[in-house]
Amino acid sequence: MTNRPSLLSRLNSPPRETDPDKLRRAVDGKTVLVTGSSFGLGQATARKLAAANAHVVLTARTTDRLHQTVASITAAGGRATAYTADLTDAESITTLAQRISDNHGVLDVIVNNAGMSMRRSLALQYDRPQDFQRTIDVNYLGPVRLLLGLLEPMRQQGGGQVVNISTIGVRVAPGPRWGAYQASKGAFDVWLRSVAPELHQDRVAVTSIYMALIMSRMSAPTPSMRRLRRLGFTPDEAADVVVKAITERPRSLAPWWAAPTNILGATLPGTIDRGMRLMNRLSDDSEAARSVRNG
Repeated sequence: MTNRPSLLSRLNSPPRETDPDKLRRAVDGKTVLVTGSSFGLGQATARKLAAANAHVVLTARTTDRLHQTVASITAAGGRATAYTADLTDAESITTLAQRISDNHGVLDVIVNNAGMSMRRSLALQYDRPQDFQRTIDVNYLGPVRLLLGLLEPMRQQGGGQVVNISTIGVRVAPGPRWGAYQASKGAFDVWLRSVAPELHQDRVAVTSIYMALIMSRMSAPTPSMRRLRRLGFTPDEAADVVVKAITERPRSLAPWWAAPTNILGATLPGTIDRGMRLMNRLSDDSEAARSVRNG
């Protein structure tokens, strides 16, 4: 059944592709890696790709959830293989890249979905340098290490695609309390866009998806995100944005309002700054952010 997200969520989010035949033509018989595929968007994306006859390679930290996802895919007639890996562990990433290459050869598509969200004010981070280390490891250094182990065969083969699930936060003015998260996502976004011309020379496409709100377990702890749920996609709806990225291979996908917001920020920086100050005064840390001090 075709998903029917609300008009508000469709206006707020990047465009989708819901034609299963179009996806099948794009991935039939191909091998696709989806990171962070035990929950949410990654899991929904893996299921859609498997239903289109792709061999889906899943990776995440949660072994039990990975196996459950594989079981549900195979029960539906799809093909899936799971590998447990931790993006904060350099040795784990090296092993993962080697196992994937040894067992599956050259990948056709890599969906970089794994990520760590964090919303916490500076006042709660003076004694938490680990917040910055964890976000930079999961959102930047880990994905870079993984791609360093997988991209060379793609380039030698002369084809493939990298789809990066980024956030609209790296395209607009940074909001208060999101510094650790947005800085780490922005770092990977800049790196990937920097190497994209080199990859394009070897016919490896790069697509950056600037997602808006997804109503998932990642956004659930933040009350302001829950209040905006009518503006957000479900993971299944957001997976259709990934489908569009794979079937059409654009340079980027973003909400329609990203470009005018960028122009506004460049032409009226003082107005944007005052808006962010107001946002800071009207918002606060969530209970989840306050309750974790040294973990």
